[in-house]
Amino acid sequence: MSQGEPAPFPKRYDPGAAERRLQRSWQKEGIYHFEPHRSAPVFSIDTPPPTVSGELHLGHVYSYSQADFIARFWRMNGFNVFYPMGFDDNGLPTERLVERSAGIHADEVGRNAFIEKCLQVSEEAEVEYERLWRRMAISIDWRYTYRTIDELSRRTSQWSFIDLYRKGLVYHQEAPTIWCPECGTAIAQADLNDLDRESVFYTLAFSLEGEERLEIATTRPELLPACVAVFVHPEDERTRHLAGRSVRVPIFGQEVPLLADDAVDPDIGTGVVMCCTFGDAVDIEWWRRYQLPLRVVLDGNGRLNGMADKYIGLTPIEARHQIVKELNERGLLLDHRQFIQSVRIHERCDTPIEYLVTGQWFIQVLKFKDELLRAGEQVIWHPDHMHVRYRDWVENLQWDWCISRQRTFGVPFPLWYCNDCGEVILADDSQLPVDPRESLPGEPCVCGGTSFTPEEDVMDTWATSSLTPQIVGRWLIDDQFYAQVFPMSFRPQSHEIIRTWAFYTIVKSLHHFGVVPWKAAAISGWGLSPRGVGKISKSRGGGPMTPLEMIKLYSADAVRYWAASTGLGKDSIINQEKIQAGAKLVTKLWNVARFSQRFLTDYVPPALTPPILATDRWILSRLQHTLKLATEAYNNYDYATAKSVTETFFWTDLADNYIELVKQRLYDEPGEALDGARFALYHVLLITIKLLAPILPHVTEVIYLLLFADIEEQKSIHLSSWPKGEPSWEDGVAEEIGAILVGMTKAVRRKKSEQHLSLATELSKLQVVVEDPDLVHQISEVAIDLMSATRAREVELVDHLDPTLEELLSEGNIRVAVEFDRSDD
Repeated sequence: MSQGEPAPFPKRYDPGAAERRLQRSWQKEGIYHFEPHRSAPVFSIDTPPPTVSGELHLGHVYSYSQADFIARFWRMNGFNVFYPMGFDDNGLPTERLVERSAGIHADEVGRNAFIEKCLQVSEEAEVEYERLWRRMAISIDWRYTYRTIDELSRRTSQWSFIDLYRKGLVYHQEAPTIWCPECGTAIAQADLNDLDRESVFYTLAFSLEGEERLEIATTRPELLPACVAVFVHPEDERTRHLAGRSVRVPIFGQEVPLLADDAVDPDIGTGVVMCCTFGDAVDIEWWRRYQLPLRVVLDGNGRLNGMADKYIGLTPIEARHQIVKELNERGLLLDHRQFIQSVRIHERCDTPIEYLVTGQWFIQVLKFKDELLRAGEQVIWHPDHMHVRYRDWVENLQWDWCISRQRTFGVPFPLWYCNDCGEVILADDSQLPVDPRESLPGEPCVCGGTSFTPEEDVMDTWATSSLTPQIVGRWLIDDQFYAQVFPMSFRPQSHEIIRTWAFYTIVKSLHHFGVVPWKAAAISGWGLSPRGVGKISKSRGGGPMTPLEMIKLYSADAVRYWAASTGLGKDSIINQEKIQAGAKLVTKLWNVARFSQRFLTDYVPPALTPPILATDRWILSRLQHTLKLATEAYNNYDYATAKSVTETFFWTDLADNYIELVKQRLYDEPGEALDGARFALYHVLLITIKLLAPILPHVTEVIYLLLFADIEEQKSIHLSSWPKGEPSWEDGVAEEIGAILVGMTKAVRRKKSEQHLSLATELSKLQVVVEDPDLVHQISEVAIDLMSATRAREVELVDHLDPTLEELLSEGNIRVAVEFDRSDD
């Protein structure tokens, strides 16, 4: 604003109109643009691309706002911030969204039509995602936006596969695989969750040679046709003598060996367990160790096959009920009891997984545990205990990373199989991105063959999103740009995907480049539903209202305030009271700024601190203390503490006390007394809004543009310099004087409240006894401020209190008494 007449400062702040106006202006002015040719340190952010699997909710607002607080802080500290945005719109999550929303499946409409529908639905969703992020003022440079299904992403992902293949770090294997019957595809270990559910232990009668019975307890009688062995513990005195004998499986009749192994827990069930191919990971281990036969009883849709005889085509649950019924009819069901069982489920659909023998592509990780652990130690984790989650995950890995999916919409594997010799034929780099179903290799096979079968599986979505630093850094098309932003400064993400996105990105970065992909990781918690359903999600819902509804009701700044109320790594219930508190803070900031305008318009502060009263020295000292604490917190990614100390300073020191103390000087006193108050008010308000700007970007911007932008010669608070204050402002004596003034003011306010009087009620007289002679002059100097805050017409410093006055305070070296104005009684 130009100097001269005060700019319009509406009585009421309209956040809806102001926020939308500013957001348009920020984009038009390029306030958040990354400048590749600028000579400033780069702060690059590996922004999480939200998975296109449903509508965004307040949990997303919670975590993405937290990343934005950090981005804004470093931008104000002079860094050239690279803050891109992506959309993770390939793979199973997007397919399931299309299946739910459009009610179609690939096998019904055909592959190409289904892919087109996936692209359409994801594009529509991404428009809404971007709309929300803009409305929340996430300070993205929207010029750097990508989709994990776009051409560069597919090219980068396929290049990665080819590079890993040539390095011998990816392989194809026919082996037991974690399988989701609902999704009809192989999945990875990281895609699993645990679910506690009610289950039943069935005790069944197996037959030893002759007529002798052997009791075995199982939760899965439907796997009896897949039983290939029975195991006991080698030190279980009840059963160890049976090792080496044969056992006949009930109903299905196959004879299987009875073996001993330390993995058997003799305290569970009867201490005798059957090994089926496959019920769990232990079955797989035993099958491999003892070279047991393979009896696969489930097909890719999770139904029993011909090996189940008359139970063919049934789901496991259906088969379980019917097999248990037959066992009971034959007298082979000896007992059953309910218990709570922990089962492994697919985290995308909550379906219990199975283990099937299928051919899949894997990336080697088990051989590199030590390297992956060392890589985790090189990352600065915020909060630092999140490193433990990463370390525990790596240490407990049991599978290489399965990256192939038997689905339709995803990045294709860039390869074919020679029909003559079976050799894998990789695409040329010049062909990328390639769909092997739609094109052929660039040259014949080494055997001379020219007939090929394309790989029909697609890659897991994580195989692509694990390359976000390379995709957004334009690694394949702009070496100079990539060198500026990689390794990236920090990775913001939520804690549940440490085992996937964080881990897989580190894997790819180590395998391809031998370096960790970012310097720091900021791990957010979840937004929890107040309805008691735990984490809210795009597919399950659970939020009290949509983000845009909450913004319309309270403002984007108020919602961001809630997101800043809890530190990194912590879950937070969606709390409308906290959002309301944010709206209240926005209003109070506006009112304080509006009050200050008449005193700050045309005011240019001197470069050096002028002579000022103790009250002004007190507020500047408090400000310097707050500035140090808040800056240190922001530096440590602790925006919650930064917000807390700043807000406490604003409400308690500035709004409740300092302004009330200096009002009379501001209105009535000319000369140095006024100049000192204006100097302090200028710096206190400016630095306060700068400390809050990363969290409340809209209201602080409006205030800055109205009061400070011209003096600082900046077009936005978000491009202004982070405040440093003045070390000389720290003043222990002034802090003591300020504490005394605040104490006396509080005592008077408390007395007025007790007598049900307005705080504006005048006092005829306020007497103060100061027993410390060193403080007498200091208190005398600020008597005018004490009169302002207490509404006293007269302040007397005396040796003894007048016994006719009402004593309010006796604390330390200070005693205070007052006389109320009774003229209206």
